[in-house]
Amino acid sequence: MPATRQPLSVAIITLNAASQLEDCLKSARFADEIVVVDSGSTDGTQALAERYGARVLAQAWLGFGPQKQFAVEAASHDWVLCLDADERVSPELQASIDHALIAPLAVAFRFPRCNRFLGRYLRHGEGYPDWSLRLFDRRRARWSDDAVHEKVMTDGEVARLKGDLLHDSAETLAAYLSKQNRYTTLAAEMAVNAGKRAGPGRIAFSPLVRFIKFYLLRQGFRDGLPGLIHIAIGCFNSMMKYAKMIERHKI
Repeated sequence: MPATRQPLSVAIITLNAASQLEDCLKSARFADEIVVVDSGSTDGTQALAERYGARVLAQAWLGFGPQKQFAVEAASHDWVLCLDADERVSPELQASIDHALIAPLAVAFRFPRCNRFLGRYLRHGEGYPDWSLRLFDRRRARWSDDAVHEKVMTDGEVARLKGDLLHDSAETLAAYLSKQNRYTTLAAEMAVNAGKRAGPGRIAFSPLVRFIKFYLLRQGFRDGLPGLIHIAIGCFNSMMKYAKMIERHKI
C-alpha cells in the first residue's frame, strides 16, 4: 500500500451473508478499516466479519439507501468504499484505488461492475459494464434515502477507475427472481409515492425498449444463454414495475 495514500474505510451492509462475505472481506483487506453494519443475521455473519478484523455494528434495517449511509457515517475515515457482501474487489481495481487516493483528482469514483449470472460473468448487454459509483469522500457525497435503487449523490467531480468490481452472488435462479420481485414492488411504491402514474403504453413498450437497448444494441446476445435469460428477466421486471404501479392506484 502506498504510504501517502488517503486512509480508506470499506463499508459493508449484511444480513445472513456468511456464505458470501468471506471472499468480500479478503478482497477488502487492503483498506485501513472495514466496517460491517449487520441488520440481524443469524448465520454467523457477525462472527465471521470479526474474525477478519472488521468492526461490526448492529442496526435494524432502514432501507438500502439509509442503511448504507449509516455505515458510511460510522466509518473512521472520510474516503469510503462501499461494497455488498457478494462483491469482490479485483486486483486491478485495488491498484486503481490505491493510485487514485494518493492525490485524488475527484471527490468520487465509479468503476465497472461485472455481474456473474448462471455461472457466467456477463460482459455485454445490461450486465456490463454496469458503472457503479462506490468510492467517495463522504464530506462531498452521500447515499440517497431511496429504499431501493439507491444512488450516491455528490456535489463535485466524478472520475472513472480501471478494474472490475466482481459481483458473484452465487444465488439460485429462484432466489434471484424472489429478490427481483421485492425490488419491483419497492420501485413501484417509490414511483407512486412520487406522484408518477403508469398506463398501457408503459406496460407494452418498456420491455421492448429494454430488450432492443441491451440485447441488441449493447450486444447482450454475445453472453449466450445466460445473457438471454438475464435480459428476459429484466424486461419482465420492467413490465411488473408498471403493473404494480397500476395495481396500487386501483387499491
